[in-house]
Amino acid sequence: MKNKERIVWAAITTALALAFILTTASPMRASSSGSENEKYIEDLAVLFNFVERNYVDEVSPQQLYEGAAKGLFESLNDPYSVYLTPEDMEEFTDMTTGSFGGVGLFISRQGGKKPEYSSDLTFRERFFDYVEIISPIEGTPAYKAGMSAGDFIIAIDGKSAEGFTSSDASDLMRGKPGTEVEVTIARRGNITKTYKLKRAVIEVPTTKYAMLSNKTAYLRIIRWTPYTPESVKEALKLFKDNGYNSLVLDVRGNPGGLLSSVVKTADLFLSKGTIVSTKDRNLKTLEEFKAKPSLAISEDIPIILLTDKGSASASEILSGALKDTGRAFLIGDTTYGKGSVQQIRNFLDSGFKITISRYYTPNDYNIDKIGIEPNLKIKDNDFTDEELEELGKLVEANLIPEFVSKTPDQDKNKIDSFVKDLEKQGYDIEERYIRKMIREEYNRTVNNPPVFDLDYDTVLKKALDIFQNNEFNKLMAGVK
Repeated sequence: MKNKERIVWAAITTALALAFILTTASPMRASSSGSENEKYIEDLAVLFNFVERNYVDEVSPQQLYEGAAKGLFESLNDPYSVYLTPEDMEEFTDMTTGSFGGVGLFISRQGGKKPEYSSDLTFRERFFDYVEIISPIEGTPAYKAGMSAGDFIIAIDGKSAEGFTSSDASDLMRGKPGTEVEVTIARRGNITKTYKLKRAVIEVPTTKYAMLSNKTAYLRIIRWTPYTPESVKEALKLFKDNGYNSLVLDVRGNPGGLLSSVVKTADLFLSKGTIVSTKDRNLKTLEEFKAKPSLAISEDIPIILLTDKGSASASEILSGALKDTGRAFLIGDTTYGKGSVQQIRNFLDSGFKITISRYYTPNDYNIDKIGIEPNLKIKDNDFTDEELEELGKLVEANLIPEFVSKTPDQDKNKIDSFVKDLEKQGYDIEERYIRKMIREEYNRTVNNPPVFDLDYDTVLKKALDIFQNNEFNKLMAGVK
C-alpha cells in the first residue's frame, strides 16, 4: 500500500480523542506544523500505520479503512449520516427504486444526545441505543407477523442489538429468501416479543387508491420512489373518471423516500408558491422548490390529509406544503419529525450518506425532531398505562394470531364468541380495539389487504364524515 493512500484513508476516522492523546503524550506523535486539520491527518496516518503493523493479528488495510470511515460518520451523532459499503450502496439503490430483499422494515436510529439514566425516562428514552421501526411494509414478513411502527429492535437472532446502527440491523435481517431470522422487539406496555421471520424478496408498493364513497376518493401514498408521481397521476385520473368531488390523502406510516419524488407529487396539488426549501448550517438557502402553474387536481377539490407518527421525511414535506398553503386540512397525529436532507455520494467503490441541510416548509418552519401538528389531532390508539399493560398480556399470549389461524373463514359468530371469551378471561381492553386487532390480523394473512377499513379506522372515518356533513369549509376557515 502506498503512503499517500494510507494518509487519505486515515483522514476519514473518528478517533480524534485518541489522536489528541498521541499528539500530547506519545513518542509516535507526528509533525504539528500546518493547520489543525493537517495535523490531525498526519497524526491519524501514524495511528493507522501503527495499528496495521503492530496489532496482534494481521489486519487488512481495507478493514481499518472501513472501520475508520464508519467511525467518522458515527461521530456526528446523526443517525442519517453514515458510511456505505458497496453492499450498503446496493441496498440503498434497491430501497429507493422499489425492490429489495429482507423482512420488510423501515428502520432508523434516534439522533441527539443520549439521555442520562433516571427512573422517569420515557419509553423512547429507555431504548435510545436501539433501532426503531418506522413502519413495516404492507404484505411483507414483518407486516404479516404483526411488527408495528414505534417498536424497538432489541435483539436479532438472540444477539443484543444495543448500539446497532440502522445498517447493522439491516445487514443482519437481510439474507437469502426463504431463510429465517429471529427479531425481538420492545413495545410500549412492557411488551417484549420475538418474531421468527422468513426472509423474502420485498417489493415496495408506492400507492393504493379507491373510491371511499360515490364522491369521495381515497389515495394512500406508501413510499416516495421515482414511480410515485406517476402512480398518483393514475389515481387522480381514475378519481376524475368516477366524478369525485373530494379527496382524502393518507401518508400514515409512510417513512419517506426521495426528495424529487415528493416535490413532483406536491406540484400536482399546488399551482404556485414554495413547496419546500433547504438551508445549510448558516441558514443560507441552498435550494427552493416552487410549484408550477399546471395542476393535476382542480383547486375546487377539497383535500384532507391524514398523518401519524410514522409519517416522516418526504411525507412531512408534503404535509408541510399542503398545510402551510392552506391546500389541505390535516387530521391525525403529529408526524415523526425528520427535517433534515441527506446527500448520497459515491466514493471509490463505496459511498456515504450525509446530512447537508435542513428543509423548511413554505412558512419557513423546520420540523426536525418536532414534527408537524395536524389541524385536528386524533390519536387512534391512545391507551392508558393500565390498558397498555392489558394489551401487553394479550399480545404475549398470542391468542389473536392463534384464533385467526384456526378460523380462516372470518366467521362472525366465532369472532363474537372469541371476543366474549377474552372478556371472561379478564382482558380489560375496549371491545372495539380487540375487534380491530382481529381484523388487522386477518388482513396480515392475505397478500392484498383492503385499501381501507372504515369499520375500525376512526381517523379515516372522521375525514369522510367531514366531507359528508359539509364541514370542510368551516374547518378550513378556522385555520386561516
